Amino acid sequence: MSDLKIEDLITDFEFFDNWEDKYKYIIELGKNCPSLNENEKNNDNKVDGCASQVWLITKKEKLNDKIILKFKGDSDALIVKGLVVILFSIFSEKSPDEIIKIDAFEKLRNLDLERNLTMQRSNGLSSMVKRIKEEAQKYI
Repeated sequence: MSDLKIEDLITDFEFFDNWEDKYKYIIELGKNCPSLNENEKNNDNKVDGCASQVWLITKKEKLNDKIILKFKGDSDALIVKGLVVILFSIFSEKSPDEIIKIDAFEKLRNLDLERNLTMQRSNGLSSMVKRIKEEAQKYI
């Protein structure tokens, strides 16, 4: 899943005529995302502030003397797991500096998510973005 880029998702979303189809697509993204192992679904990896259970794992790798971060995640709700995949398409395989500077909500506006998610889901999305940025901060 990590080779998915936000630009590709924006293009995919443009094909859908209505929000219901976009919703189904997000759920499909969640279904296609590999699950974490049960031992990875622990309190250290749990994202606070989400109505659903969400877990996030950060992996640091070196690429041409540059640190990049990759993310793995899971949720007990498929729609949320799909949102996790979308966030990873924005943040994964970037340097910690790049991650901190990214305005995820500007990119998400291109998917028209804000108007179509419940307040609870939007808050959860904000919590996930905050957690990803906190993870990146650890490597600066």
